Amino acid sequence: MPEPLANRYEFLFLFDCENGNPNGDPDAGNAPRIDPQDMHGLVSDVAVKRRIRNYVQAAHRDESPHAIFIQHATNLNTAIAQAAEETETAAGIQAKGENKGKASKIHVDKRAAWMCERFYDVRTFGAVMSTGPNAGQVRGPVQIAFSRSVDPVLPLDLAITRMAVAGGNKTDQTAEQFRAWTDEQPEDKLRTIGRKALIPYGLYVGKGFVSAHLAERTGFSLDDLKLLFEAILGMYELDRSASKGVMTVRPPIYVFKHVGTDSDAAQRARQARLGCCPAQTLFEQAVHVEKDSDAMAASETDVPRGWAHYRVGLDRDAVPDGVELIEIASTADLSQLDG
Repeated sequence: MPEPLANRYEFLFLFDCENGNPNGDPDAGNAPRIDPQDMHGLVSDVAVKRRIRNYVQAAHRDESPHAIFIQHATNLNTAIAQAAEETETAAGIQAKGENKGKASKIHVDKRAAWMCERFYDVRTFGAVMSTGPNAGQVRGPVQIAFSRSVDPVLPLDLAITRMAVAGGNKTDQTAEQFRAWTDEQPEDKLRTIGRKALIPYGLYVGKGFVSAHLAERTGFSLDDLKLLFEAILGMYELDRSASKGVMTVRPPIYVFKHVGTDSDAAQRARQARLGCCPAQTLFEQAVHVEKDSDAMAASETDVPRGWAHYRVGLDRDAVPDGVELIEIASTADLSQLDG
């Protein structure tokens, strides 16, 4: 197994949505998620992690050690049960059913390690695995905050026409019966009105955190970190849908790597692991996203309607000693993390 990550990291990334719904809110009829106090758009951490999972699953064909635990329409207990069976078999113990929570700590730890070794998302984001055969709870080294738009967004609820219906109310009807039902209907009854929720445009700021302390527990490695950034760069390219409009990650990803300052190697390694600066200080002082008034004036608009209406400022002098700023604009830049 690769060595666990030895440095703390924070990262910031920008993404935008044009004529789409970046993250629907089930509590609001799937309307774009917003902060009602100031109308800034929100995208949940769960939505971002779902797309990272989808990318990894597509890129590595859902094969260990990059398999994905939390997938669409699956039973999580299947994998947990397999972890229990295989670790007990490897230890020469007869695998058997058990009541929830009755496994010994040794067995739970072995099962959790098995899950971390095989599933990228468990190793990265953690998981609750006590829902069946108990594999415990794993706290992931990578945490992602809610993303927030730079400016207020305008949620729209638009009517659309569906030029067909799904008529008839019997599941056991034959095709001929459905044809007969269709022939009996007035023409205007064979179309329906639907709705689509979207925003015209929004630029969002995403923030993430990587703990070396927790990486040691799950086995999250430098190669795993590279895959994480690769997935962020490509997550919307491999996950298009009409409801999402045009969503794009705008490179680079700004990565803050804690390396330490002490002349003593052991103390410097400790600083690198625990960090040399609060995360929010790095986010607020080093990267600045502002509206480009000249570009907006040229487009004759008072509100940002595209990526070209923003400019991003980077202040490397604001990055304190002991922290390195790495810009990941493409997969070719991932090698910068090796230093």
